[in-house]
Amino acid sequence: MVQFWHCWNRVVFPGIDEENNTPSSPAKNLRRNDASRSFSVFLLSLGLISCVVVYTFLSIILRPDGNYWDADFDPSISIEETENGQCCQGIENLELWGAAVKWGSEFKFNSSKECCAACKAMCTGNDGPCLCDTWVFCGNKKACGSRFGECWLKKQKDTLSPDRQEAGRTVMWTSGLVFGKGEGIVGLETEHGTLHIKLYPDCAPHSVYYVLELLTLHHCAGCQFHRAESRGLSWDIEGNHIKNTPFGPPFALVQGTLEAQGTAFKPMPTEVCPSIRRGSVAWVGSGPEFFISLANHPEWKNKYTVFGSVLPEDLKIAEKIAGLPTKSDVWNNINVTVLKTPVPLSLRRLKSNSWS
Repeated sequence: MVQFWHCWNRVVFPGIDEENNTPSSPAKNLRRNDASRSFSVFLLSLGLISCVVVYTFLSIILRPDGNYWDADFDPSISIEETENGQCCQGIENLELWGAAVKWGSEFKFNSSKECCAACKAMCTGNDGPCLCDTWVFCGNKKACGSRFGECWLKKQKDTLSPDRQEAGRTVMWTSGLVFGKGEGIVGLETEHGTLHIKLYPDCAPHSVYYVLELLTLHHCAGCQFHRAESRGLSWDIEGNHIKNTPFGPPFALVQGTLEAQGTAFKPMPTEVCPSIRRGSVAWVGSGPEFFISLANHPEWKNKYTVFGSVLPEDLKIAEKIAGLPTKSDVWNNINVTVLKTPVPLSLRRLKSNSWS
């Protein structure tokens, strides 16, 4: 999902201990050259303190606005950019293959997050695919031995079909994917249009890996939307909650099932659970039920694993589905509205791996 890692890190400047940094007055019985030397040290210290004060002042003035949640939503921004750096996740006991752009034998770190961040650092441009889209880290000291800390940065031929070398408990590697701007976008096709979804492998690697496996099936029989609730009178067109109105029902979402018939679904682990925003795609519990939010739901923070987001231009399709004929129902003592006729969906990859 994720969110990298491209996070705002608050810089804390240590305070200046004036008592320790300000030279004391020279004693009357010191020689003149000692007094001169002390005065020079005083001037040097005063200059250094002035530099620190000026630098601190400029840092405060130029610091980005801390009210980050009010920024315009950009689907190319991963969740980690708005969730305090949580997103640099990978899958343990998995080794992904690919052409090496950094050799682990010469490139080592102490943690998988540092390895992941190194890959992301090669994925900051806006003019094409990332130079690195896969990182593989050896973090089990006992199993890795002399290879502990190796960080292999790689490049896939196809980011939506990563080359897997091996997986299982005996595999000592941890691997993760990085999708850059315009990459990692899949389509949920419906009769009402295609919802393009930007996936977050850095925030929800297990969830994204499952979606990529569904892509290889070339079908999603049984996948459908079956619940639809509009924004009602509680949220405006941008998904902001209207003051003094309830948070539902209706709950401003469309819900469905993302499980292909004939395949065994393995419950998804809980991954990064940020605030739900308009366009967020998240699991209900451990899946395969999922939902697309049509509004911002800060009251749902830390409750649902978010593994992607709908591109803003496609939210009108989700809104259209939410406006289809429904009927009332009660789930666990909660009033909901379900579609009179479920909307089948299929998972499709784009003709190109990039989206502009």
